[in-house]
Amino acid sequence: MKKFLQRLLGSSINQFLIAPLMVIVCFTSCQKSNNSSQGEPPAKTFPSDVIDKWMTLEIRIYKDATGIANGAFARPFAYSGISAYESIDPGAASWQTKYNGLSALPQADKNNAYYWPASVNASLAEFNKSFFTSTNVNAKDLAAIDSLENAIDSTFSTVDPATLTRSEGFGKSIADAVLAWANTDGFTQNNALPYTLPMGMGLWVPTPTAFAAASGPFWEKNRPIIAGSGDNSQPAALAATYSEDTKSAFYQMVNDVYMASKSLTTDQKNMAVFWKDVPGLTTPGHWMSIVQQLIRQAKSPLDKAAEAYALVGISLNDAVISVWETKYKYNLVRPVTYIRKVIGDSTWLPTIPTPAHPEFSSAHSVISSAASAALNAIYGNIGSFTDHSYDYLGYPARSFNTFQDIGVDAGNSRFYGGIHYQPTIDAGLIQGRTVGGNIIKALGPF
Repeated sequence: MKKFLQRLLGSSINQFLIAPLMVIVCFTSCQKSNNSSQGEPPAKTFPSDVIDKWMTLEIRIYKDATGIANGAFARPFAYSGISAYESIDPGAASWQTKYNGLSALPQADKNNAYYWPASVNASLAEFNKSFFTSTNVNAKDLAAIDSLENAIDSTFSTVDPATLTRSEGFGKSIADAVLAWANTDGFTQNNALPYTLPMGMGLWVPTPTAFAAASGPFWEKNRPIIAGSGDNSQPAALAATYSEDTKSAFYQMVNDVYMASKSLTTDQKNMAVFWKDVPGLTTPGHWMSIVQQLIRQAKSPLDKAAEAYALVGISLNDAVISVWETKYKYNLVRPVTYIRKVIGDSTWLPTIPTPAHPEFSSAHSVISSAASAALNAIYGNIGSFTDHSYDYLGYPARSFNTFQDIGVDAGNSRFYGGIHYQPTIDAGLIQGRTVGGNIIKALGPF
């Protein structure tokens, strides 16, 4: 190197200039080699802006979409999160060998450089354009998918064109593979099956005021994203067996809901309405909003944001499968039915509308405690957090000291909302933590 520089600059070059020049040339050469062979700079050096923008749009789509059940939004949350996470080529940290039913994903070329924000942008654009259609999403939101992709892409003007093309192609290939895998999870087929409502004392029946048909009775048949995520999660039946005797434990359990509805505090009412979610962001959309706020609060880089996005989505998806198995196993009557029929208040209605599925266990409790466990695995004790998801509706924000507190708040809101018994909520919180724990064990450490 020294002789080369002397020939280039002249044999009389000052020796003090050679050493710095050698360092510069060597650094540039080494950096280029490192970028080429390892896909540098790594995702951890980029901010999470790309994911933040796509989360904002997906939350909007979830809120606006029609013909999709509330819990069903856990599927796009999970699969889009996986598309983002795997499109930054996590290498040894990839979960691709742990996804249930997915044999392989496209691999980045280690001999070439990638620009990971462009890969994530292309992947999420491809996913959303393919997953959502004009049958359930309005034209304005569909057009926004293309607009967002192009707007983000326009910020990559200084990136080497070949690197940009390679990165976008990789991101799209990940999304396409994830979409093909998602289409085999059984959701479409299982949720089109005919369902015969069981009849009998203490069993669920459609509830006022909509009296809608049972929602998702075969959801439990969907393939979970992580095999074994539901292991040991199914709760035993409630200790209080169905009875209409005023002295029975079951009557007292329902009466607790009824009496609480008569004397709700302002905070209890706020809690119930805050977690109602429909109409609103949907429950998975609410959790995506929480994840987005936490990513911003922690100033998470691109790789950490993608990890949180994917892990919470997976936890929601598999928790929904677990809780729907429980619901249609026990088919337990909802409070509104019992209160009107047995307690005798024939016009009573809960604070929030009763969803069209059985009572036990509480879906909000299960999915929220699973999501909270996922966030704790990613962020640990992040300190105080205030959820501003419903500021746009004028609802008071809710503050928490731990992630577990968020899950408990979501679960207890259903008691004050008048749609779940407290033991149902308590069982659901344990169920969700079990599902979340199984997923964390399978995919960790974090």
